[in-house]
Amino acid sequence: MAVNKMMPILIVDDYKTMLRIVRGLLNQIGFTNIDEASDGAAAYQIIQKKPYGLVISDWNMEPMSGYELLKKIRADDKTKMLPFIMVTAESKTDNVIAAKQAGVSNYIVKPFNAETLKSKIEAVFGPI
Repeated sequence: MAVNKMMPILIVDDYKTMLRIVRGLLNQIGFTNIDEASDGAAAYQIIQKKPYGLVISDWNMEPMSGYELLKKIRADDKTKMLPFIMVTAESKTDNVIAAKQAGVSNYIVKPFNAETLKSKIEAVFGPI
């Protein structure tokens, strides 16, 4: 099954530059239907109002982290199947294990390029 490049994607990061970078990388691989949120709490409210095909979220944010957002999404029957890719600057094994246990679809360590992002999305959905 190929990925629908028109599917809405929500990117979540408290760092505006990172939002711009991730949006640019998604554009490079053909995705254009992209919304942004500046933290997990804002992202969760947006997800309640609009169905998304994918969430790409940073781990470290205040007041709600990407990890807390992931757990909240997985606990909600409406969103528990929503594909979720976690982005972090830390490659600590504990974090990877915690994210996997919480139901993350995939994991990306910063810095990353369009090719890495594409391969992580393909690992979740199949060929782009």
